This record gives sequence, C-alpha cells and structure tokens, in this order.
Amino acid sequence: MTATNAIPTTFSHEPGSYQRSIQASKRVQWEIDRDVIRGRRFDLGHKFLPDGLTLIEGFVTLSPDERRFASQIQGRTYANIFGLVERFINAKILELSGNYVLGDQVALEALVRFSDEELKHQALFRRIEAMIGEVLPDGYHFDFVPDSVARAVLGRSTWAVLALTLDIELFTQLHYRESIDPDSELSPLFKDVFLHHWMEESQHAIVDELEFLRHDAALAAPERDRGVDDFIELVAAVDGILREQAAADAGYFADKCGRPVPAAEERAIAAAFLVAYRWQYIHSGAGHPHLGTVLSGLITEAQGKRIQTALATLQ
Repeated sequence: MTATNAIPTTFSHEPGSYQRSIQASKRVQWEIDRDVIRGRRFDLGHKFLPDGLTLIEGFVTLSPDERRFASQIQGRTYANIFGLVERFINAKILELSGNYVLGDQVALEALVRFSDEELKHQALFRRIEAMIGEVLPDGYHFDFVPDSVARAVLGRSTWAVLALTLDIELFTQLHYRESIDPDSELSPLFKDVFLHHWMEESQHAIVDELEFLRHDAALAAPERDRGVDDFIELVAAVDGILREQAAADAGYFADKCGRPVPAAEERAIAAAFLVAYRWQYIHSGAGHPHLGTVLSGLITEAQGKRIQTALATLQ
C-alpha cells in the first residue's frame, strides 16, 4: 500500500456520507502483520518522528546522535498516546452506534467499521510498544492506564468528547501529510505505521464530524455551553498527561543517553519535550483550520474566546 491508496478527507454532510465512508473503509483496509509490520524490526539508525513534530531544534544541548535518540523516545510516546486516546474514542463510538441499531443501518455499519478499526489501531500500538521496547534501553515508562483515562474522559459531556475526538483525528492527518510522509530520514517501519493509521483515520474524521453535528443539533444552549467548559477541562487533562510524560521521558533520556546530564540541562530537556508534546497533541489540532470552521459554526464568539484563553495558558 502507498499513500495514494488513501482517500482524501472530504467533509460532506449529505445523506450519502456514511455510505462513502464505508466504501472508503473497504478500499483501504489493512492487516497489521501483512501490510504494516511485514517481518521487520525497528532500526535505531533512523529517527522515528520528524523534526516538525519533535521540534528538535529546541533541544539545543544535544549532539546529532542524542537528537536521534530523543526522536525515538518521542516516537515511542507518540504511539503510546494514540493507543491511550483510542480507548475512549472507541467507547464513545460504540455508545453512539446504539442510536442506529434499529434505524439507519448504513450509519450503523459506518460506526461499527469505525469501532473495528479503532480496536485494530490499539492492537497495532501495543505491538509497536513491544517492538520498540526490544531495541531501546530498558527504563522507559508510560504509566497511564487506558481504561482509567477513558472513564475520566467519558464522564464529560458527549459534545466535549466528540469535539476532542475530531481535534485528534484532524491533527493525525495533518501530522502525516505535512511532517511524517515528506521526511525521508524516518524509520521506514515507523513511517508505515502512521501511513496505515492515517488511511483509516481519514474516514473516522468524516464520521465523527457527522456525529458531532447531529449531537449538537439536539442540544439547548446551556447544554452546549457546558460542553464548551467540558472541552476546556479535557484539554487541560490532556496537558496534565503530557506534562507528566515529558518529565518521565526527559529522565529516561538523561539516564540512557550515555553521558552525565546536569540537573539544569535535564530540566531544559524536559521543557523541550513538553513544548513538543503540546505542539503534537494540543496546538497543532487547535490551530487546524477545519476544526475552527466546525466550532465557529456551533459556538458563540464568547465561547470561542474562552477556549482560546484556555489554550493560551498552555505555552
């Protein structure tokens, strides 16, 4: 499979959108071993994430080899965070599919396919974590429990969860198209993981937007306002995860990079990890033009300013 197999994301809200999503899902479907892994192992001679995502120029004290190691740590965390968030995304999609069990069977199939693909993605990211663990030094930690995080997220309003999901699906596509695909220095295996992930997430963004707009249309203004507050709190919770993982990854780097790292330098490295993670998981999505278009059609100017004010604190 190549990138040309993927269907470009189109945000049509015509009745046939669910059917087109199903057709695209069938065209791009893949299997983990046959199409992605293909008997390969990770090669530590390659970067895992591109400079446009790692923001590696911010790691000013590191040598070229150390920068490659930082890219590999970030790539490992990047895959793990996707595995983490896809747990709550799948749970919400399964919940929404109940709206169609005795109704629109085409929409039901689109959501069931979405769910099946999210389960496959979680399995893929568990596999990738195990494979990276075979080649990188021991001592890496990613201690967040997917079910626990999902329960916390799903305790918020459906409006907020769907807004966050659309945000994630949009930046997934942006990252692949603008940073991962053009970088010829990346691990071919790591690049293929996110090619195949992107191919299916392109369809998920369409379905999620349809469900987001359908759900929003049934809300009264106070319910939507609560959704905005919940969305802000969910983004803050994501930032809490990123802050904790940035500190853990900086500590792992300092322990395993092969030289003594003074405390002040480790703090600077942790700060650089956090800037990169905030870019990857918060700001690149928040600045996506299509997310802005969707939200501006649903919320008031004052609500939009609340979101922007909250995001501005995460710098």
